[in-house]
Amino acid sequence: MPSTAIIDCETLFPAPSLPPSVLSPQRLPGTSVESLAALQYVLKDNHKRWHIFHNDLKQHNHIAHRALALYALGGSGPLIRGFYEQDSGEQLPPIEPPEAITSTNFLDHLGDERYYKAYITFFGQEINEKGIPVVLEQYIFSDRFQYQEGASDQPEMLSRFIEHVKISTETQPGTSGLALAAVQDLFGNEFYPKHFFTEGAQVTTEVAAHLVSSLTLGGADTHVFDIIARIVRDDILKVDNGPQAVAQHAARIRAYATQKGEIERKMEELIWLSSAVYAIGAFDEVKGFAADFYLMHVVTSSLFLPSLITSLTPGSQVLLLRAYLVVVLTWWVARGRPDLNIKSFMVSTSTRLTSPASKGNDSSVCPNEHPNPFLPIIQTSILHPDNHLAKLQRSFAHFSTVYGNRPAGYHKGTELEGAELLDGSLFVRAALLTANYMGSKEEPNSWSRGGFFS
Repeated sequence: MPSTAIIDCETLFPAPSLPPSVLSPQRLPGTSVESLAALQYVLKDNHKRWHIFHNDLKQHNHIAHRALALYALGGSGPLIRGFYEQDSGEQLPPIEPPEAITSTNFLDHLGDERYYKAYITFFGQEINEKGIPVVLEQYIFSDRFQYQEGASDQPEMLSRFIEHVKISTETQPGTSGLALAAVQDLFGNEFYPKHFFTEGAQVTTEVAAHLVSSLTLGGADTHVFDIIARIVRDDILKVDNGPQAVAQHAARIRAYATQKGEIERKMEELIWLSSAVYAIGAFDEVKGFAADFYLMHVVTSSLFLPSLITSLTPGSQVLLLRAYLVVVLTWWVARGRPDLNIKSFMVSTSTRLTSPASKGNDSSVCPNEHPNPFLPIIQTSILHPDNHLAKLQRSFAHFSTVYGNRPAGYHKGTELEGAELLDGSLFVRAALLTANYMGSKEEPNSWSRGGFFS
């Protein structure tokens, strides 16, 4: 039996690299020799001791996700190790692959979780030899690994990959995310059809360079808020029975997501969209706010778009953003297509903490003002027992850093009602609503999973 243990843990889990872009999530103060040692211990021990899924439903092992988020937020070494011990209690043991993965049998075992570590080794070798940009282009974004003539089960690697890239952008680039994609089940057959991979193929480096340099909202292309406004008006896409009904409407959702535009501007639009469907969609003046477990994931995954974009060719950058837009819209529809009442949200939600200002602020020039609402939000999320909260609040903190100074009127001219009222406070409002809903480490709450079905 060929060995699958060629790539060692030192190679797989080096110290996290600096962010590849100023738009990528940054690390907060607090990083230390101790916290780095704890992070690397957790990543290596998790890889050795536990499977990538923690149950038979293929729900992901989130140990690495939480450890990386805590490290990036300045969490201490003992805290990183302590939560690892807590999260280890619900994991499954690793599975020894029946055989090694090679270029010959690569397609034979897609979707088979027994081969996760074999795919780790395979992609580790490919990345060492070719580099992450080439491997991403070859296995994720080329049409070769989407559809093959005569195959009964199609690879559809982009569909497998698109929602599972978070871990790969901050550890060994690509290896873990690619391996997870390979053993992940498909959301649905032909989620991205063949023509999806040819529509952006003519984007040249020169054209993309021009587009990326243009970050204004001018131009005649379609804003993502226009797209979601049109879906609101499309009664065919009103789903009352959850994700099962979405598959039959996948083509219609894709049809709304075909417009091209400047790469960085379109990426920013997606970040606003993912945050809006989570925060504004979940807010009701009467019922209050419900932090939806599934829409939360579209926010946390959007955090890593800026890092992933840097490794892609211009054509694949366009393909990634279009594919990601389909994912956001699909989950929003699947959760009941909740209304985006922007006016109500901006009028009825707060940018201020509800707790009293710190006693240490008594003698300042603004004794009743919280110096920075994100500081206690981050502190609370670091200590919270839920393993998703720190990732989400890190996302909102970063988006606030980059986009928080966008004024009202920034989104004027789109078809989404009330968009002209939306400003950069969206992110702190979303973070505060989430913090209040999820509670404290002493009295934690759980995510809402009921959806928004009429």
